[in-house]
Amino acid sequence: MNLRIFLTLTVLIYAPAVSHAGSSIYASNVISYTAGTGIPVNFDDPTRALGKPTVDTTFGDVTTFNSPFLPSQLVSVGDGGELVVSFNRRVRDYAKNPFGIDLIVFGNAFFFDPSFAPIATGIFAETGLVSVSQDGSNWFDISMNTVDGLFPTLGYQDTSSAFNSDGTIESNFRKAVDPSIDWQGKNHDELVALYDGSGGGAGIDISETGLPWIEYVRIQSNGLSTPEIDAFSRVAPVPEPSSVLLFALGSLVVGYSVRRRAS
Repeated sequence: MNLRIFLTLTVLIYAPAVSHAGSSIYASNVISYTAGTGIPVNFDDPTRALGKPTVDTTFGDVTTFNSPFLPSQLVSVGDGGELVVSFNRRVRDYAKNPFGIDLIVFGNAFFFDPSFAPIATGIFAETGLVSVSQDGSNWFDISMNTVDGLFPTLGYQDTSSAFNSDGTIESNFRKAVDPSIDWQGKNHDELVALYDGSGGGAGIDISETGLPWIEYVRIQSNGLSTPEIDAFSRVAPVPEPSSVLLFALGSLVVGYSVRRRAS
């Protein structure tokens, strides 16, 4: 087959997955929202849970010690409340997803130390009930209940300290943190290294439901706390199918060009 025809056909077949990747990474639709009791004033806009996680806040870049906290960044579920969002693209239970994690929920959790030093000796993270669904009607519960950021959000990979505003390289919000890391007693630089490029968040493995994929996520109050939600993302398998394709196409084009120059 002529190379130009082959490349054109391939792009036509795979372009939708590539061109819409940005809009399909994060939750894109609010299906329903019920504000429970006990939520802070003005934290009742459910659209704050759509799109990518917050990376900058009033006191600097978002780090594991400096979490989002503004009404423009978070929505609170509240006691007796419920938030349902959906993705434009299926969140799949991929075997190649790192650590078996398929979905990440971002909240406003943060590490802290009683002496106010930026050392992770404790974590503030609220609990809630998580359910997932393929159709928005039939729901399957997830056993993990630390929905407000089991691993606090890290906005940038190169912020120089816990409360600075000099980050330029955004973290990968499709990459889960290794659940086995030991964060106790770690400072900002050590935590950045342990995150290994990840943006943090509470990782969820949907395989426990027996579903091969989901499109809807529901967060409910468990009566113990009022979780605040910032974003949802689907995890990228390693390597992503689209990335493999693009690499193969690039190699093909380079090889073809080399052969033409050599002939």
